[in-house]
Amino acid sequence: MKIVATNSKARRNYDLLDRFECGIELKGTEVKSLRAGSVNVNDAYCIVRHGEIFVENMHIAPYRSGNIFNHDPLRRRKLLLHKREIIRLSSKLDQKGLALIPLKVYFNDKGRAKLEIALAKGKHLYDKREDIAKRDQEREMRKQMKYRY
Repeated sequence: MKIVATNSKARRNYDLLDRFECGIELKGTEVKSLRAGSVNVNDAYCIVRHGEIFVENMHIAPYRSGNIFNHDPLRRRKLLLHKREIIRLSSKLDQKGLALIPLKVYFNDKGRAKLEIALAKGKHLYDKREDIAKRDQEREMRKQMKYRY
């Protein structure tokens, strides 16, 4: 599995409840750009429209050696999921405060481009501060244990 891009803001700004792996419907130049590693998923999000899930605002840079048939960098891309999963996700998204957030883009063992998405709930500022304090506390504890032995 070759990871192309990760969403660094996801774990900081959201509580991740459930994860899904899905395929992405891409054009040829987009696949070549992905293989070159020129993709950004930090500001991306997923929406459900007419029984299909799309990823919005995922930036895949135009392929350098492309011609007039190069793709639009911010176009809406369809995600490939089973119908049952889409129905389950859309029913959960109706709840207040839940969102579908892309976590990482990667190529699986067969060479297919995959997107890992998560059902997430947004964190408040005080939740973020608690996480930072907890992380600092654990770091300090590890430091003390290192010197103790």
